Amino acid sequence: KNHREAAIAGTKEVITPVVFGVLTTIAAFLPILLIAGHMGDFFSIIGWVVLVCLVFSILECMLILPAHLAHRKTEGYFLEGTPLVEGWIKFQGKFSGGLESFAINTYKPTLEKTLEWRWVTWAVATAVLVTSIALIASGRVIFQFFPAVEGDRIFATLTMPEGINVEYTEEAARQLELAAFETAKEVNAELGLGKDSLGNDRSVILHTFQSIGVKAAGSHLAEVVLDLVPFKERPGWNTNKIADKWREKTGSVTDAVELQFTTSTFSGGDALALQLKGRDIEQLKRAALYLRTELGRYPGVLDLTDSFRAGKQEVKLDILPEAKPLGLTLNDLARQVRQSFYGEEAQRIQRGTDDVRVMVRYPENERQSLGNLENMRIRTKENIEVPFSTVAKVIYGDGFSAINREDQQRVIDVRGDVNRSIVTPEEIMAAVEKAVCATGTSFGSRESRCYNADFPGVAFKISGEQEERAKALGSMIATVPLALMIIFALLAVPLKSYMQPLVIMSVIPFGAVGAIVGHYIMGWDLIFFSLLGIIALSGVVVNASLVLVDYINRQRLEGVPLFEAVSNAGVVRFRPIILTSVTTFVGLVPLMTDKDPETFMFIPMAISLAFGVLFATVITLFLVPSLYLMLHDWLKFWGFD
Repeated sequence: KNHREAAIAGTKEVITPVVFGVLTTIAAFLPILLIAGHMGDFFSIIGWVVLVCLVFSILECMLILPAHLAHRKTEGYFLEGTPLVEGWIKFQGKFSGGLESFAINTYKPTLEKTLEWRWVTWAVATAVLVTSIALIASGRVIFQFFPAVEGDRIFATLTMPEGINVEYTEEAARQLELAAFETAKEVNAELGLGKDSLGNDRSVILHTFQSIGVKAAGSHLAEVVLDLVPFKERPGWNTNKIADKWREKTGSVTDAVELQFTTSTFSGGDALALQLKGRDIEQLKRAALYLRTELGRYPGVLDLTDSFRAGKQEVKLDILPEAKPLGLTLNDLARQVRQSFYGEEAQRIQRGTDDVRVMVRYPENERQSLGNLENMRIRTKENIEVPFSTVAKVIYGDGFSAINREDQQRVIDVRGDVNRSIVTPEEIMAAVEKAVCATGTSFGSRESRCYNADFPGVAFKISGEQEERAKALGSMIATVPLALMIIFALLAVPLKSYMQPLVIMSVIPFGAVGAIVGHYIMGWDLIFFSLLGIIALSGVVVNASLVLVDYINRQRLEGVPLFEAVSNAGVVRFRPIILTSVTTFVGLVPLMTDKDPETFMFIPMAISLAFGVLFATVITLFLVPSLYLMLHDWLKFWGFD
């Protein structure tokens, strides 16, 4: 056929499987679009971008590409007398011929053997699937939700006691800064940094920034920020490693309530975070101390702290029973003490635009100590003055700098970080759950909370990264069946069968096998982005199987015997299936091998797609034809075929 006729015929031949294949891929991204929690706003962008690309890919494939092929020229282009197009076409012919020769002489005999031993083929594939699951169960491939993405900055956040003098906070911040310079000196020496083009000493630290009273919350807070040179200029010293060295050089800070070192530019929340909820503040304090002690037992746990903050020392007044016959109330006591020490407004004087308030109170020398409070006199309703100590008492204690409540109950948050090269947050939380959740439900329950008999009335609830993990995974588990049902329905339309879509969808778990094996080969942990890659993969891998099964059905309609139709389909579709998989894998290689920390969280997604497509290709070329014949055997056994 000429170019135009060939383009039209080729498009007609593949339009049904290609269009429905793209639609199944769109359906596979549905769980990504419907992820719940704060992370859903981030992940859904990926899904929407892919959906738009897929829609335009149909237009490109069905309209634009055939037009290019129909009008392409295969002659007439020369460079210095050498026909360029002719040479390229010869190369294409040799390459295509090599693939065709391999398909006929190597692949087809192997395929026919697997078809003859199709039940053994299915058993071997099932064994591979079980083995891949064992990689995760045995801990050889570790799953964690969302590892912190490190950047080129380190934040050291310091919290001192509430109301402390600002000079002490400045001194502590200076200690952090000096420790940072010591760290930089050691790193510079190891990296061998010399001088720049201007003769200045080069350092791993570009800038330092120090602030006191950050977040407009008082003089007890400080923050020191280090701006580092790009990752490529400090080989062997990632941001986390420098932060660990800075933490080590800093040591303990006198009177510090909390000191945290953060390197993440984006994270799913605190790696370790538990919320304690109850009405008894003493029980909450005991439970928070117990939880911090329990978490501190595990290696790799860093920067443990809780949100309970004792405020300044305060004086509490309580009225004695002897005051009641005199008609005194606690309100009278509080009002007179306030008037004596703070003052009572007697009048206001207008001076120009200023409003001057005149306050009446004790002389300064009579309101300087707590002894003055105990020596003051309280006036009764009959204007009789009695000594303070005869009608009231003073109780000394600490107030609260803040009181946090949720659902009318007080809450305390216990937080911490982990060194993910040693342990994952999931491992720590699983161990803590066994120690904490002695009674009631577990962290994995619907409300993700549990109780402990040693702390009656206190509920332990996960928060931070683990809470986001529960929300995101829960929404995915809820929407994945819906996506699979849509994929099944889309496959059933062109195939006109309810059983053949199951054959095609059988490659989906094996795509996940390839993703798991790929993470094991590349030395990466499975993360949430890996799951997104596997979900996206479920829509991609069915395309090749759909094209293969569609061709088998067309062969059978033309009267070709079943076994011959299946083996011929494998040979005819061998080249497009192989090229599609190889080009997908090669296209993802630059991302998989990128060392830039800013792309780290996307690399597992690329690994899932790349290795999943490769493994699913093998399954498509061997297992899917075997399953097609097994389905026919099964239907024949029951008398349906």
